[in-house]
Amino acid sequence: MALKEGGDWERHGEPVTYVIADAAQIDEKSAEHVRRVLEERHYDFDEAAAGEENRFDEDSHYEERGVKDDELQAGWSDFESSLKTQSRFFNSVVTATLDSIFANVADHATHDGKPAIVSVGPGKEIAALYRARVFQSRDRLQTALKRPDVELGPPPFRLTSAGRMNARGIAVFYGATSGDVALGETRPPVGSKVVVSRFDIIRELRLLDIEVLRSIYVEGSIFDSTYLPRLEKAKFLRTLSLRISEPVMPDDEPFEYLITQVIADYLAAQTEPSLDGIIYPSVQSGAQHKNVVLFHKAARVEGLCVPPGTEIRVYLDSADEDGSYPNYWVLEETPAETAANNIPDDNLHLILPGMPKTHDDDDSRPNTLRVDVKSVTVHHVENVTYGKASFPVERQRSSNRAAKS
Repeated sequence: MALKEGGDWERHGEPVTYVIADAAQIDEKSAEHVRRVLEERHYDFDEAAAGEENRFDEDSHYEERGVKDDELQAGWSDFESSLKTQSRFFNSVVTATLDSIFANVADHATHDGKPAIVSVGPGKEIAALYRARVFQSRDRLQTALKRPDVELGPPPFRLTSAGRMNARGIAVFYGATSGDVALGETRPPVGSKVVVSRFDIIRELRLLDIEVLRSIYVEGSIFDSTYLPRLEKAKFLRTLSLRISEPVMPDDEPFEYLITQVIADYLAAQTEPSLDGIIYPSVQSGAQHKNVVLFHKAARVEGLCVPPGTEIRVYLDSADEDGSYPNYWVLEETPAETAANNIPDDNLHLILPGMPKTHDDDDSRPNTLRVDVKSVTVHHVENVTYGKASFPVERQRSSNRAAKS
């Protein structure tokens, strides 16, 4: 808003009537009628008495301003610096920054209406997740095949190492939307064996879709004072979503994972909106494939119900006249009194009287996942293929004439 002054002075931009006509896609005459209505609606006696120009005065001009997120980027740099070098556990800068960034995240959506928060679970588009684990010894492989609910699920907190979305000791569930993606995320060495299994999601969960943040649709008027800040925030969230899912080199993981770990912890603790996890593009398999992390509160796997006295035997191979060959199968031998109950062979999740529902009696979280024992597969890693971009290195030699003189 400018002060009205006498004399001639140059105004920059376009007259407000032209701006209205362009924004509303109407003719100049109609735009002038709109301008007069707006001028009357925004008239303020005190401002007029002070000589301030009405924002819709017939002489007012508007100049287009590009969408810049410099201020948000600067704030994010302060956030990263504060977290990495100043205070990690009690940090008001971190809390304030994340409060600002994720405010109203439940209202975000793409132009075609895809929401930032999606529901997964029974009857939903994503009804199951796949998880993989690498094995290099026969003993550990046999243990995993005995109890895939335990060995393929999140480890106990004492054995939980730090990851992209979790700090050391915080057990979460990392999964993928397909078995191949889950296998690729493990980056298995040649010669190893990878066990992959499907985990059915047995209750409805709410996940933040990081990819949606890359294309948030912002609706509003160029005359709305909140419109540009919302555009700037959408631009910043686009950059942030890329940072969250970008590849991180092993040497950089301790510091770079710190940022995504804090974001995940922050989102997991929110009550509005209440989130159970995050969907993000796969780093190893390409952006069209999806990974999912379920926060600790939603990472509990229902335990297999094995009757007391059951003996579980795992066989990894068989032999014929040509030698041994891979042949994986699991045999559960239940006590005679249990077998007499005629329990169906495929109902391995049936809760028997007196049997615990999970393998961890001290865990009060509700069950979220159920391993599909019929889906368990062992993959032998025979070779690895890399998608790559190759660039030549030019080399030149020149004479340093200055050194000779």
